[in-house]
Amino acid sequence: MSYTDGWAAINLEMPPRVPRTEYSAEMHWELVTAVTGMAVTQNSDANFKCESQKAFRRAWNYGLIWNVLIFGDEFGDIRTKMGHAEYAQLEGHNFNNQVSCPFKTPEEVLAFDPVETYGPRDKKELIRRFEADYRNACQAGSDAVNMTGVYITCVSGLIEIFGWDMMLMAMGTDPDKFGLLTNRYAQWIQQYFDALAQADVPVVMVHDDIAWTSGPFAYPDWYRRYVFPNYKKYIRPLLDSGKKVLFTSDGTYTTFIDDIAKTGVHGFAMEPTTDMAYIAKKYGKTHVFIGNADTQVLLYGTKEQIRTEVERCMAIGRDCPGFFMAVGNHIPPNTPVENAMYYNEIYNELSKR
Repeated sequence: MSYTDGWAAINLEMPPRVPRTEYSAEMHWELVTAVTGMAVTQNSDANFKCESQKAFRRAWNYGLIWNVLIFGDEFGDIRTKMGHAEYAQLEGHNFNNQVSCPFKTPEEVLAFDPVETYGPRDKKELIRRFEADYRNACQAGSDAVNMTGVYITCVSGLIEIFGWDMMLMAMGTDPDKFGLLTNRYAQWIQQYFDALAQADVPVVMVHDDIAWTSGPFAYPDWYRRYVFPNYKKYIRPLLDSGKKVLFTSDGTYTTFIDDIAKTGVHGFAMEPTTDMAYIAKKYGKTHVFIGNADTQVLLYGTKEQIRTEVERCMAIGRDCPGFFMAVGNHIPPNTPVENAMYYNEIYNELSKR
């Protein structure tokens, strides 16, 4: 029933239980072993790990699986390498101290032309890639709503290319010139959204990290002039082709909830610091929303605190037809297994409408 409930929620048809998704929990191998009985580790055979993850998603009743295809490797070597801290031994997020930036001055950034540098893509090949990614996602999680999408939508693309330091220096040097650069980037990435509109994919995730935990890192008017108008251009062909479009950003993007809603998206995924209660109050009958239990409560909290956090989320979302429960932004492998299991117990208890 996971897919049925998930698809009902995507279409705002109140399912009998609140569906859920989680991020990274299926790579918490001790948790996967505890839930499925399959003794899997980081060093297990790839096929066995895949089967154990399928079994875990079924056991935890995922109604939706977050997935995107297009990341920063689309830029080739002309992008900044920012390194990576170790993330609790999560696969693909290992320690990396390689740091480099191809841009030496803010003026170089402001003069950059993504269209000229990265060039056109073969639309048929992009369509093939999106459809293949969606099919692979369905095979990995068949009893859930699946998707594909773009990670480097706008701001996240600029972060990947320039790195935080050079991007912020260029933005501070001349916000309007940086805005024109943002438009040039948007012109280049548009080809991915145009191809995605023609792909046989029912649900699309649009990801863009537009805020820090403290909120926007630039004046809100800058986003309204140079970011959200481009979102509308991206999303228009997706809507015209009948797709469901969801949006994700890390950080606290409460300031921009109304702006994002106006771009035409059907739903929001968020971390705990974004005001989910505001979304529920204003958009709870018209939009999907996903979230937003605090992962730190699972990491460090007592059972009472975990129950209170799930109760908070359910109190906000239970009466909204498109609500999905999730822990934001991940359930990483250093989460105590007993806390994750208790969280799931309370979710199951409270998910029935």
